[in-house]
Amino acid sequence: MPATYTPPTYPYRAPPELSGELRVPVAIVGAGPVGLACALEMALAGVRAVVLDDNDTVSTGSRAICYAKRTLEILDRYGCGEPVVERGIGWRVGKVFHGERLAYQFDLLPESGHRRPAFVNLQQYHLEETMLARLLALGGEVRWKNRVAAVEQDGQGAALSVETPDGDYRVRADWVIACDGARSPMREFLGLEWKGQVFRDRFLIADVHMRGDYPTERWFWFDPPFHRNQSVLLHRQADDVWRIDFQLGWDVDPEEERKPERVIPRIRAMLGDDRPFTLEWVSVYTFQCRRLERFLHGRVIFAGDAAHQVSPFGARGANSGIQDADNLGWKLARVVRGESPAALLETYNTERVAAADENILNSTRSTDFITPKSAVSRVFRDAVLDLAREHPFARRLVNSGRLSAPSTYVPEGLHTADAEAFDGPTRPGAPLTDAPVRRLGREDWLLACTGGCFDALLFASALDAQVAAEVRRLGAALETGARLSVVVPAGTRPEAAGFDGVQVLEDAQGLVASRLGAAPGTLVLLRPDQHLAARWKHWNPGAVRLALRRAQGLAEAVAHAA
Repeated sequence: MPATYTPPTYPYRAPPELSGELRVPVAIVGAGPVGLACALEMALAGVRAVVLDDNDTVSTGSRAICYAKRTLEILDRYGCGEPVVERGIGWRVGKVFHGERLAYQFDLLPESGHRRPAFVNLQQYHLEETMLARLLALGGEVRWKNRVAAVEQDGQGAALSVETPDGDYRVRADWVIACDGARSPMREFLGLEWKGQVFRDRFLIADVHMRGDYPTERWFWFDPPFHRNQSVLLHRQADDVWRIDFQLGWDVDPEEERKPERVIPRIRAMLGDDRPFTLEWVSVYTFQCRRLERFLHGRVIFAGDAAHQVSPFGARGANSGIQDADNLGWKLARVVRGESPAALLETYNTERVAAADENILNSTRSTDFITPKSAVSRVFRDAVLDLAREHPFARRLVNSGRLSAPSTYVPEGLHTADAEAFDGPTRPGAPLTDAPVRRLGREDWLLACTGGCFDALLFASALDAQVAAEVRRLGAALETGARLSVVVPAGTRPEAAGFDGVQVLEDAQGLVASRLGAAPGTLVLLRPDQHLAARWKHWNPGAVRLALRRAQGLAEAVAHAA
């Protein structure tokens, strides 16, 4: 059996600014997954940022373990996706049990043509190690044992009072990103309150080392024989660690339930007396579905658990937080570089508050199903589970945690709504769906060829003189504000000159066009976070120029669109 995980300790270094002041464009409070994601966004955009953390190590315990396909795609853009997928445990199938019987099972990614699996399970500390290594390789700066003790702000920026083992100093930043978790001191400094509710139920988390022969699937039990009248969740992680969540009810003592003499009998009842195991980590949590009213407060921006909290059964916490960083990063970089006005950051607030509300709604529904609030509700739930074994309609009503899905932002603000009807599942505001392509004669993926800047995808059936003329006309409309790619059927070769400096992508299986509802002549405009900003079946330079400026948050474009 592997040894209990011992997290690495990162060196504290005395800040050179002791008793003085450090000036940076961006300060990030908290070196968890969301803070590191924000720091990677800044590093890749060429914006200096300093990360301040009051600890000197990664997290303990598995904590967030389920990383959804969209999160993995964002990690790919950071340069972290491959090591996470290699070390983690990929899965796509979930099973729901009622009592001793299987109620039904589901497949989260039934179609082919995707680079990443539906989910990868990996302990949060391994994710943080991977992200830290990448950030440091990019020249990022993390200051350990630097505790933020106060914040003051004005119209030009924010000043953080920072305490270290060697003394205090100030950090003056144009912008501060608060990623300091569910108990966020930054929230308290600004006197901000939560909006939402705390549910009267508690759950025990146990990380268990064992040689399990369970398949790599998500298993959820309602009223299992080994834990009657409650629910249990089982996930496999890396390094032969299994995550087990036991529902406890409200009237328990959390301190007592954490003790090994309470935890071990529960696990033995589930696994049997013959299976050896050891405990790595134990915790007790309470369902909470809450958020700040706003995520943007002057020069302080909140992200991740500092901004919103949801129940963990839907695997939304870290996924939603990393998607916060994905949304915020390119916008803040443009503002810092003077390319867009600060008003662009208001769209982070509107888009991610809406995403948090969607997650909270789904989490609340999950909680109501998992923990019925009345005898009638429990009868209804159990009837649904019984029917789900034979009847597909009932399976849509089963809710063991709606699993994380990427947000589709409303076609307002930065987006231009479709003027014509499109087939296909993707629409403006939605994230681009991956698909296999060929680039420079080699197998590749669509998402690896986009992102990090504005992208324009022009679909064509040939690389002839007519399309070359369209490329020139489109390039003039984009005014170098977006990278231009031409998407053609597999095997298409240039028939004319005029494609130098243009990325040519062969649609290897035709999935790029089908998923976007595109035909020859279609143009798709993407934001740097790979969400669709606009698309046209028939485009003109004026419409393209306006849509691009609108997506960049430029005031005159937004006013014109309104």
